[in-house]
Amino acid sequence: MEVVDNQQTFAQIKRILNNHSTLLDAYSLLEPIILDLFGAQRMSIFQRRRQHQDLVARFKTGKETLEIKVPISPMSIAGYVALSQKAIIVADPYNPSLLQNIHPRLRFADKFDKDNDFKTQNILCVPIMNAGVMMGVIQVINKNSGAFSEEDLKLGNALALILGDKFRFELGGTNNPFDLLVHKGLLEEATLKELQESTPDIRALVQRLISEYRIAEQEIGNSLSIHYQVPYIPYLPEKYHKFENDSRLNVSYLKRNYVAVIADAHDKPIVLMAEPNNAALLMEIESAMGIDTYEIAVSLPNLILQYLGENSGGGAPGEMSDILDEIGTSTEENDEHVDELSDDAPAVVRLVSRILHDAKRLNASDIHIDPEKNAPTRVRMRVDGVCRDMNQVPNSHHSAVIARIKIMSNLNIAEKRVPQDGKLAFRMNGQLVEVRVATIPTVAGEGVVMRILASGGAMPIDKMNLAPNNRARLEEMIKKPHGILLVVGPTGSGKTTTLHAILGYLNTPEKKIWTAEDPVEITQPGLQQVQVSPKIGFTFANALRAFLRADPDIILIGEMRDKETAHAGIEASLTGHLVLSTLHTNSAPETITRLLDLGLDPVNFSDACVGILAQRLVRTLCGNCKEKYVATDTDLAFIERQYGKEHMAELNITAPLEIYRAKGCEECGNTGYKGRTGVHELLGMTQELRSLVYKEASVAEMKKQATNDGMRTLVQDAIFKVLKGDTDLAQVQIVGGE
Repeated sequence: MEVVDNQQTFAQIKRILNNHSTLLDAYSLLEPIILDLFGAQRMSIFQRRRQHQDLVARFKTGKETLEIKVPISPMSIAGYVALSQKAIIVADPYNPSLLQNIHPRLRFADKFDKDNDFKTQNILCVPIMNAGVMMGVIQVINKNSGAFSEEDLKLGNALALILGDKFRFELGGTNNPFDLLVHKGLLEEATLKELQESTPDIRALVQRLISEYRIAEQEIGNSLSIHYQVPYIPYLPEKYHKFENDSRLNVSYLKRNYVAVIADAHDKPIVLMAEPNNAALLMEIESAMGIDTYEIAVSLPNLILQYLGENSGGGAPGEMSDILDEIGTSTEENDEHVDELSDDAPAVVRLVSRILHDAKRLNASDIHIDPEKNAPTRVRMRVDGVCRDMNQVPNSHHSAVIARIKIMSNLNIAEKRVPQDGKLAFRMNGQLVEVRVATIPTVAGEGVVMRILASGGAMPIDKMNLAPNNRARLEEMIKKPHGILLVVGPTGSGKTTTLHAILGYLNTPEKKIWTAEDPVEITQPGLQQVQVSPKIGFTFANALRAFLRADPDIILIGEMRDKETAHAGIEASLTGHLVLSTLHTNSAPETITRLLDLGLDPVNFSDACVGILAQRLVRTLCGNCKEKYVATDTDLAFIERQYGKEHMAELNITAPLEIYRAKGCEECGNTGYKGRTGVHELLGMTQELRSLVYKEASVAEMKKQATNDGMRTLVQDAIFKVLKGDTDLAQVQIVGGE
């Protein structure tokens, strides 16, 4: 009779589930039925979150708790059952030795009991499975009479089967790891069945899908992801690296089971598996690693082997020439029958990774991927301020390379008509490198420009290569308790680096420093750094107003982009704060005119301004091959003309004057230059100059007065760097526009 009653109860549960779209909707009706079925006091039904390594109970008995999140790990009873995929009965959850007999790290979280004056006495916990995939856990608490029995365990397993069907529907799961390929029309159902029967090895099966049926790796990965309810991770060596603790695991064991333990840019461990439903294997990995929190992801066996170093040079992207050979340099660029590589093809993945690694190795500031009509795509890099041709990619594979970069940058790969901005990150030699990405549609196709952002701490002010006079005057300016200091110059002239060098000099425990930047490129301990986001209305001006309510001593504003920000900066400096900011102008005197044109009050600005530092970057001579020579009469005449005859005495030039020029060697790529250094123009706001600002005098008048006050122009400072041996006269001509 009891068996019949149970069957009727299960039929009733199925009807309720079928009549409601989600388990949450049906929960209030199911709860009393299930508790009566087991003769228990409380229950929890945990559902796996889609693409996450945790469980969520959104429906609880009683009113005390509406939602509980539990990681899939041995750190809780429900988490352990989800991980092991084994049903258990816990006679006394408060007995540590009993729990440790189940798993050495199993714990009972008693927070709910304490918060609700409740005592958990015994627990029945059963995994909810469907098609071999863990979908959730049902936990029944406190049998009304006695302890949970084997009969209760059977009831729990039967109930879990019913709930599993509902969960699979809610999570959008599939019955077969490759069902999505059938649903998309990429494979016939009968063909899939034949393949799985004839090819039981997962690696061989995937290889057949790729080679024989020409199904892209991404499509297969997506199908596995939907089935196993975990993220799919392709081979991304620039984004993921080997987890440092995986040395405890035998590589042969990992390869045999198609498992790799990797980590993202934040060193969060990820267990990458070809078959994530293998609970026994996962338990072994988890036990060997001894880690409490990690993610699980699925990948293809061949990609997992690449993470383990097989056929990939230990994870390195490979030599550019080898990658291009693999892609092929067919001259039939216009042949419509040439198959384009997909964005997830191994060669494309390694090509993009190689480009990024080469750029970082060469200390390039920018990478340009320029499409050409009916010609190969050009890959250029800006090294020491000059663009260099690096490689050519076959035109037929341009789209795959662009799509790959877009995927890495979380951009819309389908949108090719409008520019897009994004950001990606990769690791090189253990260092995280961030890259700002901009795509721009051209008549020949989409072009991409990638800016490699500065990483690490601030440059010490001693390394800025300031002339002694400029160094002394700058230190005097920034020691003032209030006022505004502007660093000006074109894009890429090192303004942010200079500002952070100044902040590094000022950064002491006695000072509260706030910065608003877009983006935050350089981080320093002790600074409160904020990333502005104009898209959501969080502008520099808004950030500045917020800082004024946060007890600042020093404020850095990334850029005076508009009248509102400029006004706010001046007001902040006049109310007792030192404000640092940047502006895109060509020289220090021109900056004054530019700000007055924005509508700033001349009196307020001149009172607030402590100084303006204009700068450029010039190429430095290669220390290995720079060539000393005696300056010619033409050189001397050029120096005198540019520096000014009236100031020549301060250079202390003695005849014969020996200076350096570029030569070229293997170390500098036969350019003669290696690295860049700054040339500076520092204007101090003296009383005489302040009077000219009041009158809104011309740039020429203000420049003349600033020079009399001790300012030396960019060209004059560049000549000083020539005499030091840092650079040559060719770079002076570039700074002077000759």
